[in-house]
Amino acid sequence: MNEPREQPGLGRRGEMLVAIQFVLMIVFAATPVWQPVLSSSLLSDLWLMRVILATPFALIALALGAMGSHHIRDYLTPLPYPVDHNQLIQHGVYGIVRHPLYSSLLSAALAWILYSLSLSHLLLLIIGFLFFDLKARKEEAWLTERHPEYREYAQRVAKFIPYLY
Repeated sequence: MNEPREQPGLGRRGEMLVAIQFVLMIVFAATPVWQPVLSSSLLSDLWLMRVILATPFALIALALGAMGSHHIRDYLTPLPYPVDHNQLIQHGVYGIVRHPLYSSLLSAALAWILYSLSLSHLLLLIIGFLFFDLKARKEEAWLTERHPEYREYAQRVAKFIPYLY
């Protein structure tokens, strides 16, 4: 396989995208919860509802992360540029979403937002979604160069949210 060309601002294999991803994850974890209109008594009263709403998304995040990692374990890299020996995986969770690891992180963030009801984290989730969409687009361009059948796969399988997007 040819060595990838330097991408302005991204690095050869998307190194800058990985750095930005880690910064976003650290910022998300370090950002204080902001609930400007909720009193502590209302939050306490809503505790069970918050747990019930957040739990499915936390479980989905765990499942997507575990299955996504398992299915591409031989090709897993933090960089969006595919490893030289990769194969296009279309089975398992990759038959449901094209980017289960990104979906896992977004689902975990949504679980935290539903539990904490934090508007600051909701804003960061929106930023994170836009970032992962950009990162996935770059990764998919590289995958399409390597695997021409990726186009058909992308038309058939949703990017992050099964049957929606």
